[in-house]
Amino acid sequence: MTTPLKPPRPLVAVPARFSATTSALRYAAEVTARALAEAVWRAGGEPVTLHPADPDGAAARLARFDALLLPGGGDLAPYRYGATGTHAAVYDVDDLQDAFDLAAARAALAAGLPLLAICRGLQVVNVALGGTLEQDMGGPGLDHRHRTHPVRIASGTPLAAAVGQEKADVSCYHHQRVDRPGTGLTVTATAEDGTVEALGLPAARGWFTAVQWHPEDTAHQDPAQQGLFDALVAAARR
Repeated sequence: MTTPLKPPRPLVAVPARFSATTSALRYAAEVTARALAEAVWRAGGEPVTLHPADPDGAAARLARFDALLLPGGGDLAPYRYGATGTHAAVYDVDDLQDAFDLAAARAALAAGLPLLAICRGLQVVNVALGGTLEQDMGGPGLDHRHRTHPVRIASGTPLAAAVGQEKADVSCYHHQRVDRPGTGLTVTATAEDGTVEALGLPAARGWFTAVQWHPEDTAHQDPAQQGLFDALVAAARR
């Protein structure tokens, strides 16, 4: 009697982040957060690290994948959203990383590829659609670094459906935030201080959710946060 073959896991592309050093390697590296990969794996997906090069070829490269996850990382170059100066707090800007992420976001949205954007990923999508960012939230005590705080989630949105509730405690690490939402984007979650914590795109061709927080930080113990990865992989299967 033959054992039925399990259906293949949907392929979820995760653009790598450039890293100057890592403890396990002697040289500069490209990395994917382990917590992100584990959250995708728990959801039934196959996380695949994507080399962030050849922005012009992003659409063709994504064609073989079932979903895209845009992870957190360093700041976008302010000129990408029309700023004429750069705040002293802006860090880890990489022009190739920016170009690839922006191209990948536009390609995924154009193709209707399921897309989950996290922290920097949300900011990438916002800028890709013509939005702007506040370069720094004001320094210690005003930013959302190393903080867990409540957010209020708009009902009837893909985000609310994924987390299964309209209020959630989320783990944040960001010093920038949305200033003006990009074309077609709507605010789907906010923090108590008014910070935009999630964006939706009602006209998206495929499943889409962007969150400013880091659901991977607590997904292993919080079903609401794991629900974001579950929803992404479910959409990828479809």
